[in-house]
Amino acid sequence: MANSELVSLDVIPGRGPRIYGALRRAPNSNCAALIVHPSSNFFDHYLMDELPNRGVTLMALNTRYLNNDPHLIFEHLIDDVGAGVRYLRDQGFDKIILLGNSGGASTVALYQAEAEKLTISDTPAGDPIRLDAGNLPPADGIALFGAHPGRSLLLLKWIDASLTDETDAMSVDTSLDIFNPENGPPFTREFVSKVRNAQQRRSERITERTKQRLKEIRAGTDGPRDEAFIVHRTCADPRFFDLSLDHNDREPGMVWGDPYRLNYGPRDIARFTTLTSWMSQWSLDSRAHGPECLARTSVPILNLEFTADTNALPSDIAMWSEAADKRQKFYRIEGATHFLIDQPALRRHVGEIITDWSLKL
Repeated sequence: MANSELVSLDVIPGRGPRIYGALRRAPNSNCAALIVHPSSNFFDHYLMDELPNRGVTLMALNTRYLNNDPHLIFEHLIDDVGAGVRYLRDQGFDKIILLGNSGGASTVALYQAEAEKLTISDTPAGDPIRLDAGNLPPADGIALFGAHPGRSLLLLKWIDASLTDETDAMSVDTSLDIFNPENGPPFTREFVSKVRNAQQRRSERITERTKQRLKEIRAGTDGPRDEAFIVHRTCADPRFFDLSLDHNDREPGMVWGDPYRLNYGPRDIARFTTLTSWMSQWSLDSRAHGPECLARTSVPILNLEFTADTNALPSDIAMWSEAADKRQKFYRIEGATHFLIDQPALRRHVGEIITDWSLKL
């Protein structure tokens, strides 16, 4: 990106791994923001233009898991975010804001919670994690926008309740199938309740199987420590089609395309994973529960609700609001979609709100 500096960082000084950031400086600025996503590239994020032009330096940080969801461990991401915050502190910025957009929200909430009080010494799979509080400087505020509450909670709402055999992507219980027109939309309360209960049971079954498999393969001292597996059909939320559920201004469907094709295709969330990554990232044992992490922090919170979002819905925003309590400044951005695609005026508006809030902290 024009006028950006490529920043190369050793996550652990002298040891690595090496990660990269794109830095856009605002002239004479003592305030910097850091935007990060667990595995996506935010180098071309729309705020890379909006914030520096208004007086806030911005660094987009790519983690060690860029485009590598199958192996992602959230406990390692804490160190990655820490490297970015340390760099900005070393550059002399007095005030640092963490930006939580989409999946970046739970990432920065987890980071700030651990930066304020370090509690983690292992992963949910039982592997030791060496985190050093000296490498995790806390930030001064968190701004949330288009923020879903975390990958495990997102998957809990999206995983297909109607799949009956984890080894057969086409197996289906038609009574739980949101794509079966006999069930709706609109969907009855009873149907939605059955789907939600079945989604919970399916998530828990995968987790129990994962834990058992970890025990089996690690029973011997010379055996593997991890292995890959597939999670079929992970794009089946009734809210995609019944807009009365968690009502806002969204259109039917979801941001990445046709839910049916995504659900039965090879490229939706959590499709390819490992035992250890499932436990850290997608299971309900994951520590990256955004609102719970946010409640452990003490910094000011900016919380923006995008009213036409398909991924972060009103119930999600309410979770963040409850966690932030009296620390939050809240705005509703009318008509805003998840990534503000083809919404230049709203991108400018969001950039202005975040900049003004940041500079006044």
